[in-house]
Amino acid sequence: MNKNKLQEEIGYRFNNEKLIEQALTHSSYTREKNLPRAECNERLEFLGDAFFDAIIGEELYNRLPTKKEGYLTKYRALVVCEASLAQVGRKLEIGELLKLGKGENQSGGRNRESVIADAMEAIIGAIYKDGGYETVRELVLKLFDQRIDDAVNGRLHSDYKSEFQERMQSKGPAEIQYVLMDEQGPDHAKIFYIKVLVDDVAYGEGTGHSKKEAEQQAAKEAILNWGKYVL
Repeated sequence: MNKNKLQEEIGYRFNNEKLIEQALTHSSYTREKNLPRAECNERLEFLGDAFFDAIIGEELYNRLPTKKEGYLTKYRALVVCEASLAQVGRKLEIGELLKLGKGENQSGGRNRESVIADAMEAIIGAIYKDGGYETVRELVLKLFDQRIDDAVNGRLHSDYKSEFQERMQSKGPAEIQYVLMDEQGPDHAKIFYIKVLVDDVAYGEGTGHSKKEAEQQAAKEAILNWGKYVL
């Protein structure tokens, strides 16, 4: 993946390529190179966060004309979140293009959900600066269409662990444990394997670039397996 390929994947060619360069520059890189802090992606991230929130909010408002404010807020939170941004960012292979300081790179920053999500927001901000509101709105709705559709149709949950715990508690007392089964790969790109047990019975397994992510995936599988274990 290179920046030209990324622009093809996004469906937008920058007029000012310095903006895409900045969007992919982490603050650890500018610190290490003694560059001005303003050259990292934090300011574009700030801008992208604001427009991402507004675009998704407007889209949900239009798609769900009968829903009250509370429901719209809940659905928006399912889309406008770190996991959502990181999911799209990983699909675009943004991690490969990030300019990181050596320490951040060695500690796994290229695969870290928060770093990828921040860069995705910065790209949204960069598109707005380069092409204007209508352009960034069109591209955000295209890139996040599946995520929006999943949220609107109840296929997304903000916290699978909490949902699984609530389900189990509705059936009575139960001991839920998330057990680390294995971890593989170098320190900067580890994959964690987690199993969720309820009273020593395995309900689901999950993997992730962090234990937290793997636990969420294990809880998600446990919810999908719900009917196999709980009548």
